[in-house]
Amino acid sequence: MQSVENSIETPWLRTHTCGDLNAAADGQSVNLSGWVAKRRDHGGLIFIDLRDRYGITQLVFNPAESESRDTVAAAETIRSEYVISIQGKVRRRPENMINPKITTGEIEVVVSTLHILSAAKTPPFVIDEHTDAGEALRLKYRYLDLRRPSIQNNLIIRHKVCHVVRDYLSRQNFLEIETPILFKSTPEGARDYLVPSRVNPGEFYALVQSPQIMKQLLMVGGMDRYFQIARCFRDEDLRADRQPEFSQIDIEMSFTNRELIYSIMEGLVKEVFTKIKGMDVSTPFPRMSYQTAMDEYGVDKPDTRYGLKIKDAASHFAKSDFQAFRSVLEAGGFVRGLHIDGKLLAKTPLSRKDLDELSKFAQQFGAKGLAWIRMENDANGALTFNSPIAKFLKDDEKAALQKDWNLQLGDLALFVADVNFDTMCASLGNLRTHLGKKLGLIDESLFNFLWVTDFPLFQYDADAKRYVACHHPFTSPSPSDEGKLLRGEDLGNLRAAAYDLVLNGFEVAGGSIRIFRQEVQQAMFRAMSFTPDEVQQKFGFFVEALQYGTPPHGGIAFGVDRLVMLLAGTDAIREVMAFPKTQKATCLMSECPSPVAIEQLTELHISLLKKQMAKD
Repeated sequence: MQSVENSIETPWLRTHTCGDLNAAADGQSVNLSGWVAKRRDHGGLIFIDLRDRYGITQLVFNPAESESRDTVAAAETIRSEYVISIQGKVRRRPENMINPKITTGEIEVVVSTLHILSAAKTPPFVIDEHTDAGEALRLKYRYLDLRRPSIQNNLIIRHKVCHVVRDYLSRQNFLEIETPILFKSTPEGARDYLVPSRVNPGEFYALVQSPQIMKQLLMVGGMDRYFQIARCFRDEDLRADRQPEFSQIDIEMSFTNRELIYSIMEGLVKEVFTKIKGMDVSTPFPRMSYQTAMDEYGVDKPDTRYGLKIKDAASHFAKSDFQAFRSVLEAGGFVRGLHIDGKLLAKTPLSRKDLDELSKFAQQFGAKGLAWIRMENDANGALTFNSPIAKFLKDDEKAALQKDWNLQLGDLALFVADVNFDTMCASLGNLRTHLGKKLGLIDESLFNFLWVTDFPLFQYDADAKRYVACHHPFTSPSPSDEGKLLRGEDLGNLRAAAYDLVLNGFEVAGGSIRIFRQEVQQAMFRAMSFTPDEVQQKFGFFVEALQYGTPPHGGIAFGVDRLVMLLAGTDAIREVMAFPKTQKATCLMSECPSPVAIEQLTELHISLLKKQMAKD
């Protein structure tokens, strides 16, 4: 920081931050300001660790030294989290007193003048990296939690990511354009947050779930390449990596195709990781179809840092006497499983109790149970199946399974059977992730990127008795499936020109090539059983815009919070947001959502249900 002249009126002006000073500053007069992190009184000799977001500097108050003689009495009144300003002289620490853990560890500042700018109550938890405060307490006092270096560092990473993104996309001729937050309620897969209009009684805005329609309209408007770090709002059930309001790097471009989008986005990711992590990311990223991801990993966002792929076992149980599996296969279902190498189990053994726990784990995701086979030697030294289901398998069936799966001594095979493909995938996919952590298979130093492509265009909603878009209604079908969509054929098997970017088992970005021809968009609406009136009511302005000359276009959106979460090495996006909500979408600090005055509701022409009014 540049040197500034201090004054009596503003003693808090700094010549340096608490992370600036080193041995080269020995003998300099400095002004520092910040928070008291620690205070140590050694019989009149007082040491204070002064903290700001740049670092920590040790201050010395010594009555035996003329520089700080008059300040010691004031220093004795200081407590943790007081805000102070000091003037003093830098001096080198003795060699045996150097603290290599901090950047200012070679020096200390002998204080000559002290100003107590703001006193502080005793904080409800210790403000350091090793606080034992629970998350609820930290969120209630988030303004104190923000003083912790780890949270500050996460927000610094977030700032740097946004800076790199803006710089890179600007060089690629993208324009940063803001779009409205108050917009029309349109079906986009989650519940809208609604905002009543005071000047239009009985009518509502919706907080945008994403700028999807607007960025497509920007392409219609000839903007060619657009981006925005956009705020988005979705009223949905929460989890560790989901929030009701979040940010995304929203991107759209005209006259493009998937390959061009992949190339530009890989360049963006490469630059972010170079600038933020100092590491090179190898491009192009691998590609994997949605179907392959589900077949081999059980999820559409596979973590490829380790193996343990799902294997098919249907042929080995189709005619067996194990009726639980055979009946599933006869009903058109699936029997698949995981093969765990005995060498891994030698390091992390799984007991019978552990196997029972794994069965309960799989049942959380819909599995009826979990069958297992452990390869052991019998009394004669011959390799044999140790399993509750072994008695149902003939010798030739065992031999075929052993050969096909390459089962060796000490290996473990786990099986799930289900008539529903999604249930089977959910059970084995989550079990694979669980075992990856439990068995120590994951190399945390790796960042494995993967494009997952060719998602289904539709999924059937049994409750609504109609097809719904897997992505959104403006996603183009794969070129080879466009004819079927126009004819309304084989809707359940159509592929979308959609793609997700996956990193270490997390979806960090998703996008698609958009529909730009009127007849294809109308076929999409027909496939979803929208009536002409529904189309007009929900999307009329957008459908009309497509009639005035629409360029081919496509785009993608990165989840800022999730990307920063992975860069920062944490597993919850609340740790990379300044003021996050809880899993119940509440702010413990401000205690919102909260009731509002009846006068405000009256202005908005809103009345509450009687039960709610009685509760309030």
